[in-house]
Amino acid sequence: MALENLISVSFSDKELKDLDTHLNAFKMILKGKTVNISADQRQQYGRIANQNKLIVDKVKNYMEQNPEWVPNFIDKEEFDRDYAVRKQIEDRVHLMENLTQQLIDTKTLLDHDNYNNALSFYRMVRYLSKENEPGAKTVYEDMKKLFNRKHSNEDTDQSE
Repeated sequence: MALENLISVSFSDKELKDLDTHLNAFKMILKGKTVNISADQRQQYGRIANQNKLIVDKVKNYMEQNPEWVPNFIDKEEFDRDYAVRKQIEDRVHLMENLTQQLIDTKTLLDHDNYNNALSFYRMVRYLSKENEPGAKTVYEDMKKLFNRKHSNEDTDQSE
């Protein structure tokens, strides 16, 4: 009985080349416009939560309606620029997170298929080594090292 294959997908060489070209184009567009901050800085600055986004949106609205109330130590032009770019980035982050999750989910299913097929091959080699199939014992002994005793009896050699 054949194993259930959860997913079957492939990319042509042209598709991979196009994908890499576009990803590199993203990198070039973002070069000099994005930063990497440390884990400590991420902790220090945090992410703006939905409630705080509402506060920023409300303040922006009130600043537009009442420009005379904006303190002179706030650079309103810079605030507006930061506000606009943050929104532009946020929209693209949501799209990229969605695409990233799709790739991760697809890879998860491909990994599952590969791993189950690898286990089936290992079990066959284990069987063949017991039947003294020429060369099978060497392959079995080599692969046996990859399995630790934490796996179930079905997956490893604990039952021996």
